[in-house]
Amino acid sequence: MARVFVYGTLKRGQPNHGVLRDRANGCAAFRGRGRTLEPYPLVIAGEHNIPWLLNLPGQGQRVLGEIYAVDERMLSFLDEFEGCPNMYQRTPLRITVLEWEGARGASEETPAADGTLQCFVYSTVTYAPEWVHLPHHDDYDSQGGHGLRYNPRENR
Repeated sequence: MARVFVYGTLKRGQPNHGVLRDRANGCAAFRGRGRTLEPYPLVIAGEHNIPWLLNLPGQGQRVLGEIYAVDERMLSFLDEFEGCPNMYQRTPLRITVLEWEGARGASEETPAADGTLQCFVYSTVTYAPEWVHLPHHDDYDSQGGHGLRYNPRENR
């Protein structure tokens, strides 16, 4: 099982969360909530108001999200779903664990002594230069006060 940190439309209560629950895509088990150890710019951009984590460590804010344990089939599905490697790139990041519901006693799923875990995250280095200047968010909600409603894939 691999750990994946999701910060956008894949979180619970967000438009694409259903793909994590769909067993046809593989297995994904919620393990907890966390925040990126380093700040990153989380912006909402493009004609469909997609949340993007720009791979610019040290800029932006420490981003909140959810941690999932996923099997190889789900990881492959997510790579395709996220347009990896052209749209997003799957990279390992250190995540500070805020709440943990993971299985106790399983060393591969237990946060380190410093309260962090290494997780895969879908971030991007392929973005329009002006995106760096967009507002940076620390917690994405498709219905948030930013007023930028996500346009689901089925409506495009």
